[in-house]
Amino acid sequence: MTQLKKKQLNRALLFGGFTLPALLAILLSVEIPFLMSVLSSFTKWNGLDRVQTFIGLENYKELFLDDPDMWKAMWFTLRLTFCSVLMINVLALFLAVLLDSDIKGKNTLRAAFYVPNIISLIIIGYIWRFIFSAGFESFYQKTGWGFFMYSWLGDTHLVFFSVLLVSVWNALGFYLVVYIAGLQTVPRDLIEASMIDGASRPLRFFRITLPMIMPSITVCVFYSLSNGLKAFDVILSLTNGGPGNVTTTVALDIYRTAFVINRFGYGTAKSVILFLMILLISIFQVRAFKQKEVEV
Repeated sequence: MTQLKKKQLNRALLFGGFTLPALLAILLSVEIPFLMSVLSSFTKWNGLDRVQTFIGLENYKELFLDDPDMWKAMWFTLRLTFCSVLMINVLALFLAVLLDSDIKGKNTLRAAFYVPNIISLIIIGYIWRFIFSAGFESFYQKTGWGFFMYSWLGDTHLVFFSVLLVSVWNALGFYLVVYIAGLQTVPRDLIEASMIDGASRPLRFFRITLPMIMPSITVCVFYSLSNGLKAFDVILSLTNGGPGNVTTTVALDIYRTAFVINRFGYGTAKSVILFLMILLISIFQVRAFKQKEVEV
């Protein structure tokens, strides 16, 4: 064996030694359970019995033809995802531009915006449930402003905006950090050259800065989109899908189907549909945004 082939073999062994544990961990904790869930979606199973009864496509037939609650949850999830993705990215980008400029206390503000992102979503839901009830009542007693006494979690017309507010407030800090990192990669010589040419601040932003940070926008939209479609924790602790079922997301509906009424096979069929929906939407979004990216 030549010296070159020995080096190549050593590199391959070294690469395999570092990557094989991670691959095995992913295989055992993600891939195999996912394949088992796909198989379970073709069965009638309560999640406890040793034997699963194979029923073919009956779960999927019921899902598409005889489950209006699932499609109500789907519609709410899509509305919440669209609004949250739009608001999170617009607000995060605006704040990133503001905090990337020379203002006093910008490092403190960055940390303050990021703090909610490190708190458990379950805890955040309970915190905001308290704020919408006891907290707003105290604000009303001090200010007399009537909107503090609205039933923010009990009114079917207002609860959507309550859930949206909490979702945006919690996620904003993470995307803010990503956008700030993207803004710091924009070549300053291009900005200075445009200033010399007399370009206004809005023109510099839309013609230079925005195209340059498209990779950051792609990442932020991808994460906010997938997280919105998988929304579960905040909804569970904040409203538990109520009032009625108006704030039930697809993930919460899957949880109830599998672990509350013990229809595990039917719940896994719903989870497969959710996975396919997230996969297709994410692929379309990433491809569309990648085409807009420019090389620095």
